[in-house]
Amino acid sequence: MKIFNKRNKNYAQIFELFTEESWSENCKKYNKKISLLFSGKKHEVFIDVKGETITYFIGLGKADIQNFEFQQVAMKFSQTQKKNFQTVSTLILADFISEKQFQEFIKGLFLGTYNYPFEKNHPFWNEKFELHFGNLSQKKLDNIISRADAICEGQTACQDWLNKPANLKRPEAINAYLKNLAKKNQLKYTIFNRKKCEEIGLGAFLSVNQGSAYDAAFTILEYKTTVKNAKTFGLVGKCVLFDTGGISIKASDNMHYMKSDMGGATAVIGALIYASQMKLPINITAILPITDNAVSENAYLPSDVITAYNGKTIEVLNTDAEGRMTLADGLSYLSKNYKTDVLIDLATLTGSSVRMFGDTCGAMFSNNENLKNLLIKTGDKTNQRVWNLPLWDIWKDDFKSDVADFKNISMKPIGDCIVAAKFLEGFIEGHPNWAHLDIAGVAFGNVGYAKDKAATGYGVQLLADLIENYH
Repeated sequence: MKIFNKRNKNYAQIFELFTEESWSENCKKYNKKISLLFSGKKHEVFIDVKGETITYFIGLGKADIQNFEFQQVAMKFSQTQKKNFQTVSTLILADFISEKQFQEFIKGLFLGTYNYPFEKNHPFWNEKFELHFGNLSQKKLDNIISRADAICEGQTACQDWLNKPANLKRPEAINAYLKNLAKKNQLKYTIFNRKKCEEIGLGAFLSVNQGSAYDAAFTILEYKTTVKNAKTFGLVGKCVLFDTGGISIKASDNMHYMKSDMGGATAVIGALIYASQMKLPINITAILPITDNAVSENAYLPSDVITAYNGKTIEVLNTDAEGRMTLADGLSYLSKNYKTDVLIDLATLTGSSVRMFGDTCGAMFSNNENLKNLLIKTGDKTNQRVWNLPLWDIWKDDFKSDVADFKNISMKPIGDCIVAAKFLEGFIEGHPNWAHLDIAGVAFGNVGYAKDKAATGYGVQLLADLIENYH
């Protein structure tokens, strides 16, 4: 895909964008048929064929639409019309669009071509496909396409790995991918198997893995910039490849959706791809504690007392609260062995956050006011929103244990996402700039490209924008 300043006089495809207001001002220029059948409302599309040229009239809605809405409109337009597009020179007409808005439109145009499994066989991804837009310099257009390429690669990788069926994402499969990804993007790649995890004391992570037929894969990926004195992000992504619930087994009706329990990890992978491809002036250390949560004769049991990496003990009351076990060791290992300016973990962690917010936003917890505000602002900007919830110490009482430092759940039927966040706070080793994002309701759900629930790509653009613009 290439974008050029407007220069070709023969376009077989034209994308014309209108707000309701701009259409009202311009409709006299078009024939009566179009004026009657198109109004510029958001997501409205009218197709006009004249000779060998196809013109798509695309509605944006009200004139004060936010930047991310350009991506939404373009994505839906691309999803619904993608079978009709051709590999030809295509003109985009929208003189009122700013550079940021055009950038979002391009992202949406290409992200809308996603289907699982993703293959770049759509006309838009053909090297011969050209977009022409006359409002911006070629330098700015080249920058836009570079960013679109990087974010599309990151988000499609996120969606593909989340959408894969369980039998196609065993630990060895995802680690082969991560090893190749590290080589391609100049990342440092480290992996600890079960034996190594035992040696260094990753007891909470291993308690979940001990029921698995597959070896542990506690994986570390590091991106290093050449810029001196750059900030360092620490990222931990929950990476439970499939979650049966363990001995506290889940109901069978929706268990097939538990292939999505690695949404935190896939968001981190997508952000790493974007940062490395854009060569962002920041360092990233990412930890992915990779395992499944299986039922077997070796599975950990309710009432087990586990010693985590930082020496704290955990009484297991429910083996389906495995995510906080794996994250506990991921957070404490990262905090004890790496110096980071920002620490963020992401996880498809609790049904509590789903019941609270559905698919509208992620639940956010943070011990730092500036990071909290920045995440909210970035979420609003990217439409991958978060909502702040409290980390009050009163919640600690709900998971105090008689036989260990903590229980891994509260026995009360309320506030589990808050309890989980307070539990994880005990493993950040006093890090002053930490945030926990519970993305259970937003990482996997209703999407435009699939009949059933599927990966949304949530978290990639949130993290990418946060990292790129962090000061």
